[in-house]
Amino acid sequence: MEMATFFVRGQVQGVGFRWWTRARALELGLIGFARNMSDGRVEICAQGSLEAIEALRELIDQEPSTTGRPGHVRACVVHRGDLKQGLSGFDLW
Repeated sequence: MEMATFFVRGQVQGVGFRWWTRARALELGLIGFARNMSDGRVEICAQGSLEAIEALRELIDQEPSTTGRPGHVRACVVHRGDLKQGLSGFDLW
């Protein structure tokens, strides 16, 4: 099991981006959360297989989106880290 935190910048708040992320994460078998940040970015914490995490990143970065991703992603920065305890499912905050 791996953990990655994505910081996504662009037109990603108020357009359904977190809901789209949740759907893709659940399809990939990931657990974690997505939340709006005060600076306009979306933070995504994803835990699961390395392959699933990389697949989520590819979907976030894909331009044009083949999965109906709402909004527009200008940048996606990924940080690897230690697993977060107590996560289940994929929450939206």
